[in-house]
Amino acid sequence: MRLRSVGMGEGGTPLVLLHGLFGQAQNFSGVQRALAASRRVLALDLRNHGASPHDAEMSYPAMAADVAETLAAEGATPAILLGHSMGGKVAMTLALTRPDLVARLVVVDIAPVDYPPAFRPYAEAMLALPLTPGLTRRQADAGLAAAIPSPGVRGFLLQNLDLGGAVPAWRNGLAQTAAALSVIEAAPPCSDGAGYPGPTLIMAGETSDYIRAEHRPLFRTLFPAARFATVKGAGHWVHAERPEGFLAALGAFLD
Repeated sequence: MRLRSVGMGEGGTPLVLLHGLFGQAQNFSGVQRALAASRRVLALDLRNHGASPHDAEMSYPAMAADVAETLAAEGATPAILLGHSMGGKVAMTLALTRPDLVARLVVVDIAPVDYPPAFRPYAEAMLALPLTPGLTRRQADAGLAAAIPSPGVRGFLLQNLDLGGAVPAWRNGLAQTAAALSVIEAAPPCSDGAGYPGPTLIMAGETSDYIRAEHRPLFRTLFPAARFATVKGAGHWVHAERPEGFLAALGAFLD
C-alpha cells in the first residue's frame, strides 16, 4: 500500500517519521520543520490513519511493507527510520525484516512487547459518538468527555474528525483500527535469531512507563547497537510534550 507522505527539506540521508495509534503525519509538523533545516524529512500517515488508504489488515508486517513500498516510491532508501509508539513497532518490524532499507533506527517510547488494552475505551467512545449534521467540535469534545477525561487526549483524537462535510465523519479508518486493537497492542512478530545491527536509539519519556528497565535485555538482543536516552519531563507523547529535549536527544544520535 502506498501511504500519504508529507515531505520537507532536502539533502542527507532521508529521515522518516512514523506516528502512533490514532495519530497522523501532522503530529510531527513542528519537529519536522526543525529537522528539515538540515535534511530531507518525510512524515507518513500509516494505513487507516490520516489520509492514507483503509484496510482491515493491521498487522505489523503489513504496515512495515507499506512503509517499504512508500519509501521505494519516494526514492528514500536507505532511510533513518523514527517511530513513536505504534509507529515504533512498525519501525522495529521493518528494521528486523529489511535491514537494508534502514540506515539508522529510532524507537520512541515503545518496546517490542505486549501492552494492556489502554486505547480500547478511546476507540469505543469515538465509535459511539453520534455523527449528526451540524455537530460542532465543542459538542464532539463534550460527547467524549465522560469516557476520556483528559482534554489533551480528546483534542488529539478529534484531529481525526472531519466536520467540513454535510455529515461529520472520521477521516481515519476508525472501524478497521478498532477491530485490530488486539493485534496493535501485541508485540510485533519476530522470527528466531532476528536482529538489526545498525545504530539504534531507544528514546523514552521520563514520566512514561512504556519503556521499563526489564525491557532493556530484549532491546539489546534484537538491537545490539542500541543506546538509550530519556527525555526529562516528557510523558508518552515525547515529541509533542518536550520537543526541545526530543530534538536534542535525536540530534546527538544523528551527529
